[in-house]
Amino acid sequence: MNYVTRKDFLRWSVMGSVGLYLNSCHTKPTKENIQSENVIINDTSQRSTDLSPDVTFYKRSDPEYEKLRTGFNKRIQKFPLIIAQCKSSQDISVAVKYAQKNNLAVSVKSGGHCFEGFSSNNDGLVIDLSLMNTIESIDEHTVKVGPGCTLAQLNDHLLPQNKIIPAGSCGGVGIGGLTLGGGYGLFSRKYGLTCDSLLDITFIDGNGNILTGSQEKDLLWACRGGENGNFGIVSEMIFKTYDTPAAFRSHRFKSHKADAAHVEKMLEKWFEVTAELPLSCFSAFVLNNKTVYILLTDFEHHEETVEAFKTSLGPLTDTIQIGKPQPLEQALKVFRGKSAPLFFKNSSAGLYENYETIRPFIKEVISKVIETPGMIYQINTLGGNIQQPEFEKTSAYPHRALPYLSELQTYWEVASRSKYYETKFEEVQSIFKANNITAQYRNYPDIQFNDWEKSYYGKSYERLQQIKTKYDPHNIFRYEQSVRSNV
Repeated sequence: MNYVTRKDFLRWSVMGSVGLYLNSCHTKPTKENIQSENVIINDTSQRSTDLSPDVTFYKRSDPEYEKLRTGFNKRIQKFPLIIAQCKSSQDISVAVKYAQKNNLAVSVKSGGHCFEGFSSNNDGLVIDLSLMNTIESIDEHTVKVGPGCTLAQLNDHLLPQNKIIPAGSCGGVGIGGLTLGGGYGLFSRKYGLTCDSLLDITFIDGNGNILTGSQEKDLLWACRGGENGNFGIVSEMIFKTYDTPAAFRSHRFKSHKADAAHVEKMLEKWFEVTAELPLSCFSAFVLNNKTVYILLTDFEHHEETVEAFKTSLGPLTDTIQIGKPQPLEQALKVFRGKSAPLFFKNSSAGLYENYETIRPFIKEVISKVIETPGMIYQINTLGGNIQQPEFEKTSAYPHRALPYLSELQTYWEVASRSKYYETKFEEVQSIFKANNITAQYRNYPDIQFNDWEKSYYGKSYERLQQIKTKYDPHNIFRYEQSVRSNV
């Protein structure tokens, strides 16, 4: 059957975050070394005469083009005119100036996992950051990371040093896109979103200027949850790190062959038991066809929370797996996810305050998911220290008051099934729309969201428009749902 099985899903999709494809001829890559004298550096420690940009521009006739344009979502096919592969801030500046001179729209690709393929375009310039994946520990508490670095690479570097940042778990996701849209994971209730640990950035704006977040405070604010290739490119990121916990435990509660009434009852109980979740815990409620899968993780050993889950959800589940303490490095490998491209349509399905937000209509959603093999409805716990007032003041992420984040997912194996699943997907999304579920997570975009500006960015959108006008006055960085200038 042409859908992802429960076994497949449980193996690679608990913290889903998912980006593209073309043909090529066997010709030599078109490598253009552009002179650096026009690059503007807003940093007196560097002189333009010391720079030697080495941007490689790939055209459609180059054999490398096909691989470079390919992202994680096989459903989306886009064909940029040129792909510029960069290795430094200076390279990016040169590529931006090239786009400006040739009137090309610019998209930015780090990991290529964007749900709607916003990290590519048709007939424009894609700036590829995959080679900018270096990691440098600055001191005991900070690390400098390139935007093309994946979560797997970052964890491989940090965990042996007994350090983490509060990011996701899907190993192939690029840290750049993840952070700029917010970023959450198993440690976020304790330490905040990924963007809340972002201390500084190096940034190339729409004029090719190289800036820093320490100099441009409004820019750093925007890059904490509101950038996503809207008005420039982040070439370096400095994060605060945290000590790894002594041990990590994960517990699983499963119910098989559940009907809509049973799933609804389980979901209500799950909301009740997660309302007072300790900061070190994370939980996900996952409905995959007729199977309910509930995950509970804990890195501070809250036995009373495990018992509360067993008491509330045990009578409604078929199997309970209580995990043993594991070293974090070993435990996280379970959640790394699948790396090969897939056919899928995923997006945010709303952020919620509590169960009452969805009570009036959730049974209809559940019924649609049950009757559509290959469709998954998932709700994750946020809240905790994500809601700190200080984080809210210093970041563009607008939905801190809403402690639950949902995601609708569909997976299939062959292109001929795309129309079917896209139709089924929109049927479910239309239920949320009809019931005024409007707050959405920007890292889980949907091209069908109507008022996406307010849905993604809320009250931050007007300020983001001002920043767009300041740093990208010619609208070089543009895609279907990019921030629009306010002039």
